[in-house]
Amino acid sequence: MKTQLIITATGLALLAACSNTGANYEPILDGIPTGAYQADLNDCQALARNQFEDETLAATVLAAGAGAALGELDDGDALGGAIAGALAGGVASAVSVDERRQEIVIECLRGRGHRVVG
Repeated sequence: MKTQLIITATGLALLAACSNTGANYEPILDGIPTGAYQADLNDCQALARNQFEDETLAATVLAAGAGAALGELDDGDALGGAIAGALAGGVASAVSVDERRQEIVIECLRGRGHRVVG
């Protein structure tokens, strides 16, 4: 049980560390930023931050349920399976959401006329 708590705490710390990294992305520009760049960047990051807020939670809950069922079937350890499933689902979803938020920042800045290369 102690091992499961350590794994859970570690996984939650990793999820927290990754939260909003995609929304805080600062892209590379081709050329010198215009005077409006910083304000546009802040607006685009805020837009990205507000997208997909519920997806990671939903993926975590679904994966926890699947993990619990598989854990119970495999060796009778539903709690261990739920923890493992929640961590796997949460991390996978967080990575996907961060990538999509990064793309929102890039496309938003391009749409405002900034020469973003990546």
